[in-house]
Formats: sequence, C-alpha cells, structure tokens
Amino acid sequence: MSDRTGIFAGDDPFVIARSWLSEAESSEPNDPNAIALATVDASGMPNARMVLLKDIEDGAFVFYTNYESAKATEIDNAGKAAFVLHWKSLRRQIRVRGVVTREEGPQADAYYESRSLKSRLGAWASKQSQPLGSRTELMAKVAKITASHGPMPKRPPFWGGYRVTPTEIEFWADGAFRLHDRFRWNREASDKSWEITRLNP
Repeated sequence: MSDRTGIFAGDDPFVIARSWLSEAESSEPNDPNAIALATVDASGMPNARMVLLKDIEDGAFVFYTNYESAKATEIDNAGKAAFVLHWKSLRRQIRVRGVVTREEGPQADAYYESRSLKSRLGAWASKQSQPLGSRTELMAKVAKITASHGPMPKRPPFWGGYRVTPTEIEFWADGAFRLHDRFRWNREASDKSWEITRLNP
C-alpha cells in the first residue's frame, strides 16, 4: 500500500501533474512550465537545457522546438528523453522518462499560430544550435523573413512539437527533516497499467 493522500492522491498521473502545474502558475514567479529536458547524443554524451512545456495531455507531455536543433537531432536518434519540472515556490518536482514522437499536424499549426508575430518570425529566422556570426546578422535575417513571409507566416516545416509519452513519472514533495515524499508511477509501455511505488527520500 503506497498510502498516497493529499497532493499525491488520484488514479491518473496526468491529472495530478496538471493540478500541480496549475498550483505553480499562481505561485512560481517565472515560467512555471519550464522543464529541464535531458537527451543523449550519438556517442551517449548527455545534454540538458530548459524548454517550455506547452501541454499536458491525457497521456503525454508536449513541447515545441526547431527540428534542426541539437535537442531535436538527439531526440530523433534516440527516440527517448527525460525531463524535470521543478517549483521552488511549492517545493515539489515531477520527473518524467519516456518515448518521444513528433507532433507535426494541426495541433502544431494551432500552437504556432497562437504565438506572437515576432516569435513566429523568429522561428523562421533562427538556425537553432548552429554557429552565428553576430546578433546583427540574426536581426537582418528576421527583417528579410518579415518582408518575405508577411504578417501571417505559416509554420516552418522544420519547426514543430514533440510528445513525450512516459513509461515513468515520479512525483516528489519536500518533507520535514529531509524526509521527502516520493511516488514513482511506472509502466512497461503506454498501453500497460501503472504500478505505483513509494520511494525512500
């Protein structure tokens, strides 16, 4: 028996994750949806960076990026990734590991169209993770893109979403005397049922 009560209670980890994120949105000063995303390159060397999580679906977590970036190359090669959501204001975190697939359809189009015009033009202009001579060079490219694509640019074919479908989710909350509460939800595949285990802090 895992004795999950209070903030850990529930039969759906995605509902719990959405609830925690909703709480963080009213207490975390900046970007409560920021995740530390971890990937590995072809040699197995790990990489980590901050990315904004844009959706917690009923079975997955979704973020968006440039498909030609280092993170995208590593994700596409490995097909797997991990990330952490951490909120100092709540003294909680969620760790996720799973398989990753692209989101390149209407959902990606809709999210791209919801972004500010400057962000949409910036997505076209930036060769993410590639060397850049100067900021002036980048701004000149933005100006050129603005002239050629106008006020309603379509989503670039090299930009879209990634959906992380977890095989493991861990919910962690700070406890007195460093006796933290940790519950791991684990499953062999997305069509399997979850096993929930309380972990030592």
